Amino acid sequence: QVQLVESGGGLVQAGGSLRLSCAASGRTFSIATMAWFRQVPGQEREFVAASSWRYGPTYYADSVKGRFTISRDNAKNTVFLQMTSLKFEDTAVYYCATTLRDGSRSRRDYTYWGQGTQVTVSS
Repeated sequence: QVQLVESGGGLVQAGGSLRLSCAASGRTFSIATMAWFRQVPGQEREFVAASSWRYGPTYYADSVKGRFTISRDNAKNTVFLQMTSLKFEDTAVYYCATTLRDGSRSRRDYTYWGQGTQVTVSS
């Protein structure tokens, strides 16, 4: 099994920046892709960004492209989400997840999930 722990969430004003971290442990050798999703109350969990763990390609939702950057530190089994130019609509619980499929954007493909970290953007 893989365990995921997110950190770095908090309260920030619109236009500000925040960096989220996700540390993986356990059977990390089985990971093909690490990704970030987000969810607000009453809505479905949506894809934000993903990174191929071994080969490098990255993927972004249109709503965050140009503002968010996903990166990884393979030696530390950690993935990051650097968020800039934050908007009120970015407010959500952000989740880290892993899948054996390369570059998947679908939440149903992800096997392991963290507990989430709250990001609140004030206006």
